[in-house]
Amino acid sequence: MNGAHVLLVEDDSGIAREIAEELESRHLAVTAVETGDQGLEKALSGAHDVLVVDRMLPGLDGLTLIETLRARSIRTPVLVLSALSAVDDRVSGLKAGGDDYLTKPFAMEELVARIEALLRRPDDTRQTMLRAGPLTMDLIDRRVERDGREIELLPREFRLLEFLMRRPGQVLTRAMMLEEVWNYRFIPQTNLVDVHIGKLRRKVDGPDEVPLIHSIRGAGFTLSVPD
Repeated sequence: MNGAHVLLVEDDSGIAREIAEELESRHLAVTAVETGDQGLEKALSGAHDVLVVDRMLPGLDGLTLIETLRARSIRTPVLVLSALSAVDDRVSGLKAGGDDYLTKPFAMEELVARIEALLRRPDDTRQTMLRAGPLTMDLIDRRVERDGREIELLPREFRLLEFLMRRPGQVLTRAMMLEEVWNYRFIPQTNLVDVHIGKLRRKVDGPDEVPLIHSIRGAGFTLSVPD
């Protein structure tokens, strides 16, 4: 994420300051504004790598800001922040053109992980062959191999591995996986991710092979690709 430029549109000065300090400590450049109108003016320049936009803003609200950008073909990834956590609220944020939605209050690590996911989002999601170290995934034939060894996966395992392979080396939280792989727009108390990761790891990482899927204590999971 080093050197990426974040536009933060947040009217709560305390929250904005905390977010900016955290992101800057991770070597991100941050431009912070307090109103939707200011955010729209800055965002239209196209000079930012990701936008973090509060939903409720003075003047132009966050969702209208995003809809205006999309109507003008500005495709910069947007993370929506909101105190509204109902499923309908989250859906409306995504339908407006937001790429991700995070409810307040949130852990700063979760915010950083979601921003990182947007920054690393593939430019072309239409690609049909993925490669990550010794792993290859054919999205058309639904075939996965590791160094020529075919790996038989169930549909959900396939989607989970695809999510990991599109983001090698990135720490992915359980919440991110539940949203992206299971399409949950709320986060239930479940060990669903851990169970599926365990099954996937046993298939991907053979007894004499270098482990690729790793647990990151207190954070989530990552696909580590050997140099």
